[in-house]
Amino acid sequence: MTSKKSGYLLGAVAGAGVMVAAVAGAGMQLPSAHAGQGQVIKASTAPIFAPPPGAPMSFADIFEKVSPAVVSINVTSRVDPSLLRRIPGLEGLPFDIVPRGGGDDDEGGGPPQGGRTEKGQPKLPTQQSSGSGFFVSPDGYIVTNNHVVENAESIKVVLKDERELDAKVVGRDEATDLAVIKVTGGPYPFVNFENSARPRVGDWVIAVGNPFGLGGSATAGIVSAYGRNIGETFVDYIQIDAPINRGNSGGPTFDIYGRVIGVNTAIFSPTGGSVGIGFAIPADVAEKVTSQLVHGGAIQRGYIGATIQDFTTEMAQAQGLGDQKGAIVSDLVPGGPSQRAGLLPGDVVVSINGHQVKTSSELTREVAQMRPGDILHLDVIRDGRHRTFDVRSGVRPSEKELAANDNGPGSSGSGPQAAPTPAAPAVLGMRLAPLDEALRRQLGLNASVHGAVVTSVDESSDAGDKGLRRGDVIVRAGDRQVAAAADVAAVVEQARKAGRQSVLVGVYRGGRTAFLALKIK
Repeated sequence: MTSKKSGYLLGAVAGAGVMVAAVAGAGMQLPSAHAGQGQVIKASTAPIFAPPPGAPMSFADIFEKVSPAVVSINVTSRVDPSLLRRIPGLEGLPFDIVPRGGGDDDEGGGPPQGGRTEKGQPKLPTQQSSGSGFFVSPDGYIVTNNHVVENAESIKVVLKDERELDAKVVGRDEATDLAVIKVTGGPYPFVNFENSARPRVGDWVIAVGNPFGLGGSATAGIVSAYGRNIGETFVDYIQIDAPINRGNSGGPTFDIYGRVIGVNTAIFSPTGGSVGIGFAIPADVAEKVTSQLVHGGAIQRGYIGATIQDFTTEMAQAQGLGDQKGAIVSDLVPGGPSQRAGLLPGDVVVSINGHQVKTSSELTREVAQMRPGDILHLDVIRDGRHRTFDVRSGVRPSEKELAANDNGPGSSGSGPQAAPTPAAPAVLGMRLAPLDEALRRQLGLNASVHGAVVTSVDESSDAGDKGLRRGDVIVRAGDRQVAAAADVAAVVEQARKAGRQSVLVGVYRGGRTAFLALKIK
């Protein structure tokens, strides 16, 4: 199953985190319980300093304990230069990168040329990058981020004592951005994941890693929040404010006992540097995935073959469902588990196996935890009534396979324009034409797409405000499939009589269907 992304592209950045609590007030003489009753209070000769109640006097003991297990990772790889572009306001480079031009002996300078392979194919430019990681066993297994090592031609691991070791990739999981690499030799100092007693929001944490290539750096902060959704599918991130920067990718976040509570992987940054908003993969997710990778297991996740998106309050009100939350099915994989079970586009999933679903991300994560072959019981609202469907889980394809499916026939994102048609009454700020064979060929749509084509949009309407344009296909309105403008008009009239302010429509564009609520004038 795939879910609609929120549109945020957050660059992964990781910082190892460590935290410590110490006894406050050391080196300071406090008044006795009888102060003010004739006793003289003598000032301490030591400098007077007391941290706030509950704050540590120093993080030094924790840093000394855990830092030998944290490593710097230097990677040589070849990457398409177009992938190095940034999006303003969002940190798009997850770790420190220095592109190098020409062949292997070129020291850089000027635009990268890349050279040629033995078969005459253009070489991608050499790239040097750095990240962080940490030992999870004495025999050399190291956890880091997938994006640190996914394109690696060679990997060098630098220990705290400045030894440099060659490493190889053991396994990678693109979906959670986790990877395991290994060095030979040992035993090495290592740290453990903590799953049972996670810190509270407001508790101290400390990050140790390799920001901007400065290995062995420590920063401290607090847990800012749990359950952050930053657009990724399988992780509810921990938000921390310990400064982490480019090069910290893949490092651990520690609690005050030196236990790993997360793997730092992303920051939000309008500037490219830390602004105190960092995100870590929780230890329970990281431990489960890395354990499978260490033991050579393939990461398999459940899959129901449906594209979903959040069922918002606005959508619920358009359907007369109050403030109902859930995930609305926008597309189905032909012949996939959901289609075989009888689900339809427009169905709203509100629970799975008895667990309430409030967002598309929650549904995707619940499905992903299932094993292929498991039966999933979905509670679905269709036509205002609850129904139950039993879906047998398949095996989730790789992220690359899913992306390829999104760009299959009829998925062109170039936005072909519908030809002008005779004037028709406007509905919801749009003029619609039946999707005949001539329009189907012109728009490059396959035979499975049915609906009414948008031929013009009133820019002052809600449809115009929400980005609808010529060439879009309205495939559903309310609880019915659409074949012509009259179908949409009938749903609008029905909504007016029911006292609703908007209508839920399904819009097909670029090979995908998305639902949104359009206001009725």
